[in-house]
Formats: sequence, structure tokens, C-alpha cells
Amino acid sequence: MTQHKTSRRSLLTAALAAPAVAVGAPLLTAAPAAAVDPTDGCQTVVDWKPIALETGVQNDPLSPAEARVVRVAGTEFLQLRGLVTCAFTADGPLGTLPADIRPPKLTRGVCPRNNSQGINALRIEATTAGLVWVLGPQATNKVTWIQLDNFSSVLR
Repeated sequence: MTQHKTSRRSLLTAALAAPAVAVGAPLLTAAPAAAVDPTDGCQTVVDWKPIALETGVQNDPLSPAEARVVRVAGTEFLQLRGLVTCAFTADGPLGTLPADIRPPKLTRGVCPRNNSQGINALRIEATTAGLVWVLGPQATNKVTWIQLDNFSSVLR
């Protein structure tokens, strides 16, 4: 059996060249994507703002806890980012969202946490009052840090 050696680069080059050849110059001179109406793309509705943390929850100095609202193709999402250190041994409040970021309904997501006894994620909820809750810690399985970057949940 004959083995063929085709590099990934040559395959990628061919794949990119084929559409340009098939449709010709109009594709190469088309308006950039930025010219598209922003309501059909991604918009920042409320830019990143700090989350007011509860006592016992601390921001990482290089990655503070923040929240924002984005709209993607007409759907609004609450997004969180940052790293906090903590000592949760039961469900409890992490902090409060800024006043202009209040979910119209309870919204949930999953975030990474310190790996303990094979558990490496927990649930985060944001209430209509703007409270951000941590759900899942136990006295026998303490949560010492939470990475909020994975949280993205539909608002409307």
C-alpha cells in the first residue's frame, strides 16, 4: 500500500484557495464583516463592571471578579470573569452584581473550582436581586478558589 504524505499546510492552502477561485474577485473585494448591522452580531450592552464581593471572598489581584452583558444575534447573555479565593464549606453568597446588571430571572452556570475529592466544578447562580450564589460546597469538601470565566448564561 502506497502512503501519501500531504502536509496540513498544503491542505489548508488548497481549502482556502478553492472558494476564491470558485467565486472569483467579488469575494476578495467584498465589504468587511464590521460593516454588518451590529444587532445581528455581538454587542456589548453593559461593559465589564466589578462584582461587590462578600466578606471572606477576595479578588485575585490580576483577575478581579467582573460582570457584563452582551447581545449575540438578539439574545442577551450575562458573563462573568475573574478569579476569587474563598473558604466556602456550604452554599453561600459570593457577591452582588452592579445595579445596572440585574437578571430578569434566576440564571445559572457552572464554574471551575479547586479540585478536591474529584470534584472540580460548582454551580453559580445570579438572582433577580443581583446576588451571586455559590452552590455545592460541603464541610468535607471546602472550596478555596473559583474561576468565573466560564460563566455565560442567557438573560433574555
